[in-house]
Amino acid sequence: MATLIHSLSDHSDDVNYCAFSSSCLATCSLDKTVRVYSLSDFAELPYSPLRGHAYAVHCCCFSPSGRVLASCSTDGTAALWDTRDGRRLAVLGQPRASPVRVCRFSPRGTCLLAGAADGSLVLWNVQSLQLYRSGNVKDGSLVACAFSPSGNFFVTGSSSGDLTIWDDKMRCLYNEKAHDLGVTCCDISSNPVSVLSDNENGLKYFQMVSCGQDNQIKLWLILFADFLGVELKHKCTLNGHSAPVLACAFSYDGQMLVSGSVDKCVIIYETSTGNTLHTLSQHTRYVTTCAFAPHSHLLATGSMDKTVHIWQLDLKQPCAGNTVENESKVAVEDWSEDDVSAWLCAQDLADFVGLFKMNNIDGKELLNLTKEGLANELKIESLGLRSKILQKIEELRMTTISVSVPDEFLCPITRELMKDPVIAADGYSYEREAVEHWISNKRRSSPMTNLPLHSLMLTPNRTLKMAITRWLETQQKC
Repeated sequence: MATLIHSLSDHSDDVNYCAFSSSCLATCSLDKTVRVYSLSDFAELPYSPLRGHAYAVHCCCFSPSGRVLASCSTDGTAALWDTRDGRRLAVLGQPRASPVRVCRFSPRGTCLLAGAADGSLVLWNVQSLQLYRSGNVKDGSLVACAFSPSGNFFVTGSSSGDLTIWDDKMRCLYNEKAHDLGVTCCDISSNPVSVLSDNENGLKYFQMVSCGQDNQIKLWLILFADFLGVELKHKCTLNGHSAPVLACAFSYDGQMLVSGSVDKCVIIYETSTGNTLHTLSQHTRYVTTCAFAPHSHLLATGSMDKTVHIWQLDLKQPCAGNTVENESKVAVEDWSEDDVSAWLCAQDLADFVGLFKMNNIDGKELLNLTKEGLANELKIESLGLRSKILQKIEELRMTTISVSVPDEFLCPITRELMKDPVIAADGYSYEREAVEHWISNKRRSSPMTNLPLHSLMLTPNRTLKMAITRWLETQQKC
């Protein structure tokens, strides 16, 4: 589950990029500023906003230590900032003063890569603040870049649609036409994957993701090896967006990737299968940026609607050795008892595996369980545990419905079907538990508009609840 836990609306123009360190979130905008927030309470730091760029700020990123923040702008410069006090440490001018579209620190933090609208790319030595290497893509503007985990190689993406792999001496090693209408973003996972070669020796590949104006997200495997050079293989194409995809990023462990699009949606995928885990549609204009936090289950998404949304991901780990390999391909009613056991583990209900097996609960039996059955037949005495199991079963039943749920039936906070909808003072309907949790965390603003709530009263929306009930009954008859 992905829950919207905070919205930031301090920028006065389009949000172009957001980036995490272990303790902070940085955002930048067309309004010429960079803003920095603490992850402990999402309060803006005293020295924020950072002002110094003459024009729009396109990108920002933290050094690996988190002590330095880089930003780049249409004004043709990249700036380095001290994250302890907000001091500007340096201004690095791009050759020919072309607008700088993207910047990245190397994994060791010794270099900063800056790419510009004229196709130029520069590696700056962060210690000496001197230009170390420079180069040029063969066509188009440079709009995306990502370092390999070792820092010995990096990838750039251009508006002409090319992905280019370079070594740290700025030598072009490989070029691939990846997106017909132009690349918009790319990222490389920090964790390798093993792929068996013809002689069955496992080779370690790194996964890369790219997205573009062609509405597509592409997954690639890249082998970085001194003796083989660079090998690039197209793994698969992920579809789901109905418009150009502007942003993509891997989670820190590489298990998930996220994308944001002109269609105003954010999609979270499982990397290993390509399955869609969540679709988030809170933004009201193009989604321009998305980023996972390191070592935590936070996701930030930014948009031309001038807001940054922060999401908490509720990730349940399945039991070792027991996983439902691909729920989308196996109908729940066809699950075996082992599949049900794996599902229980994934829902943090592993204590009930033995009980369910003893009662021969397979997929069909699982879907037919009722509160009476849990109490009288399975002898589960705790009302709280019975309620939790029933809630998980109800969520599972919803996955068996082939048609999409009407958007007005989904809670704007959790993006899940509402069971007890209530109307808040902002006029929007929410799931009672979700909005009460929102308010209990001392938030006094609307989850939808971020404007102050003049009252904390919640009114049951009985008309909506009846409509949801009728819709569910119709689906169950299909």
